[in-house]
Amino acid sequence: MARQPHTADQFTRPVRRIFVGLLMFVLLATFLFWRIDSPRAERVRAQIVDQIVPSMDWALVPVTKLSGMVDNFQSYARIHEQNRQLRRELQQMKAWKEAALQLEQQNAKLLDLNKVRLDPKLTFITGVVLADSGSPFRKSVLLNIGARDGLQDGWAATDGLGLVGRISGVGQTSSRVILLTDSNSRVPAAIQPSGQRAIVAGDNSPNPPLDFLESADRVRPGDRVVSSGDGGVLPAGLLIGTVVQGSDNRLRVRPAADYERLEFLRVLRSSPPPGIDATGGLVAPLRDKQTVALPSPEPVAEATDG
Repeated sequence: MARQPHTADQFTRPVRRIFVGLLMFVLLATFLFWRIDSPRAERVRAQIVDQIVPSMDWALVPVTKLSGMVDNFQSYARIHEQNRQLRRELQQMKAWKEAALQLEQQNAKLLDLNKVRLDPKLTFITGVVLADSGSPFRKSVLLNIGARDGLQDGWAATDGLGLVGRISGVGQTSSRVILLTDSNSRVPAAIQPSGQRAIVAGDNSPNPPLDFLESADRVRPGDRVVSSGDGGVLPAGLLIGTVVQGSDNRLRVRPAADYERLEFLRVLRSSPPPGIDATGGLVAPLRDKQTVALPSPEPVAEATDG
């Protein structure tokens, strides 16, 4: 009868059982020994601890490293949370900065509207911009003042920095301001310091061109552009902006008014010059003829022949 070959399980299984039994016996004996309340057993336990614990530092290295990794991860988590909080605070600071700049500009406009007086003969009324009624083909804004406040068509509107436009359409409680950039806007202007006359013609672009220049060679970018008052359309001396060179090589005007933040507008009350009904008004009235009495001549004595 042939013998069956020995397999590995036939040897490892008994060895494993013996090893597990010995391990359980040692653990049980250690447990019981550690529970003995005796001075001799206490001394033996102390000696065992003194011999084994110092040589177990290598076993504590993974625990120490793991504890350090946990501490570092918690530190990184705290740093990440602090970074997120700082980002939120920075975003809030940017919003507050933008609000402060807007308030500063608004304060400057209000101070200018309340204190600056261009002409002693001009009076003004300040209104709030209700809405932007503009479109790609029309540039205008609405004000909360109208006919009840005495507004009339053609009056100039400024924002404290420069000329914005003129009144074009008056209702009872509101009015419409056509901006300088509107394609229907035409404003006679004077260019300083050359004194050239031109027309600021809106073309729905941010920088309206200068038309009908007398001598373009005498105009340079950076020159001031003010209203000339020609034709009685607008009062003279209102700041419109500065001359710039456009991308199409045309001379254009960069408006001094800030069209992006139109909140308050000052409408200048201007009375037209008195009209002349008849041509006789240009001629001074005739004075009454005055007669001057001339002295009578003295009689001349006639000579007699003697």
